[in-house]
Amino acid sequence: MSIGVTAARLQEVLQQALAPTALEVQDDSHLHAGHAGALEGRHFTVRVTSTVFDGLTRVARHRLVYDAARSLIAEGIHALAIEARTPAEAQR
Repeated sequence: MSIGVTAARLQEVLQQALAPTALEVQDDSHLHAGHAGALEGRHFTVRVTSTVFDGLTRVARHRLVYDAARSLIAEGIHALAIEARTPAEAQR
């Protein structure tokens, strides 16, 4: 398995799938050096704001993010920390 997934590539995929009004993808892999999961792939934090999350539960929002990133997970994503908000929630 290749662990060549980058934050930029993940951001591109999420941008296309979720049409966010705000999106930040942070590579946290360096924080997990020495952790067993670090050998299995990269760790990312995703902060995304999108109207597609309107009316959805937290779990449903996370599923949309995971569904969008599915192909990259197989290419070397070990973990995603997700903050998924609607535009109204982001303005509070």
